[in-house]
Amino acid sequence: MSEPAFRTTDLTKTYGEGDGAVHALRGVDLEIPAGEVVVLLGPSGSGKSTLLNILGGLDRASTGEALYKGQDITAMTDRQLTRYRRAHVGFVFQFYNLMPSLTARENVELVTEIADDPMAADEALHLVGLNERIDHFPAQLSGGEQQRVAIARAVAKQPQVLFCDEPTGALDSTTGRKVLKVLTEVNAKLGTTVLIVTHAAATADLAHRVIHFADGRIRDVITNKTRKTAEEIHW
Repeated sequence: MSEPAFRTTDLTKTYGEGDGAVHALRGVDLEIPAGEVVVLLGPSGSGKSTLLNILGGLDRASTGEALYKGQDITAMTDRQLTRYRRAHVGFVFQFYNLMPSLTARENVELVTEIADDPMAADEALHLVGLNERIDHFPAQLSGGEQQRVAIARAVAKQPQVLFCDEPTGALDSTTGRKVLKVLTEVNAKLGTTVLIVTHAAATADLAHRVIHFADGRIRDVITNKTRKTAEEIHW
């Protein structure tokens, strides 16, 4: 058995103190194999985005342990976390965060300039199907195209893990399916572990593994024996 991408033990996260404390994670034990598409599913406030942020090095756990390929993320210094994010992970958020004054190519090149072993910007944009939109500015692109630029920007680092927080949340279902297709293709072609946080239950059907969250805890973990394609999903 290969080493999992992530393993957490009794992971907790509490915001605030006393009666007003919010327990976002309540002792999460989890193992995520490398190279899978994993969907974290649950309602708002269930803890899924908090877990994503801790695994991505954007937030710190209150107690417990989170390992990335044997490295303890929870014990890293701020500088080590910065290096971890730069070297190993990419992020795709609900809103695209593109620089409006830069073309699609230039937005991707912002990341390639700081990555250790980057993919060429044009190659990354080709991967997400934007060959003919490379020199367009964000205002000239649809929402789905802008999200695909954001995915290309994240993938151009050639990260081992791609964290996606509600990547289709601002898109209609037709455009959302196109974005999900890109994410599954990135997984298939590059072997990238893809973690998708979403409210959309139908998205679970394209995953290798589905983690259901409720009240800061994992309710269950389901492995899909048969996966649907992005085109087959409807919500």
